[in-house]
Amino acid sequence: MRLTIPGTTPSVNHMYKDKWIKGRKYRVLTDEAQAWADEAVLLAKSWRNRTRWSTPEGKVVVNLWFFFPDNRKRDTHNGQKLLLDCLEAAGIYENDRYALPRIMDWEIDRANPRIELEIFKLQEVAS
Repeated sequence: MRLTIPGTTPSVNHMYKDKWIKGRKYRVLTDEAQAWADEAVLLAKSWRNRTRWSTPEGKVVVNLWFFFPDNRKRDTHNGQKLLLDCLEAAGIYENDRYALPRIMDWEIDRANPRIELEIFKLQEVAS
């Protein structure tokens, strides 16, 4: 069962902004990136509950299909950091260091831009 996240991840260039707190500069998510992340975490938690996914202690394979809204040049790996962080926050794995992302393909879908994911525990893939 695939997890579908609508839209596209904000690129690294549009993901962060500088915020000054008590005289120190921090990199924080932009409002757009935070909104996207909040929705992605919610959808991943819903997927986890529907599929009765149990958070493994080991590695997880994440197959990714990207469906972009237009033919503008984009890198499929540009938004993976935020996506993988969201899956961690949703309890798909304990730490995103255990995520093994595999980009399967990308296409243009003007009517329905999205990211589709298939998620497997590594031992399920190997057997």
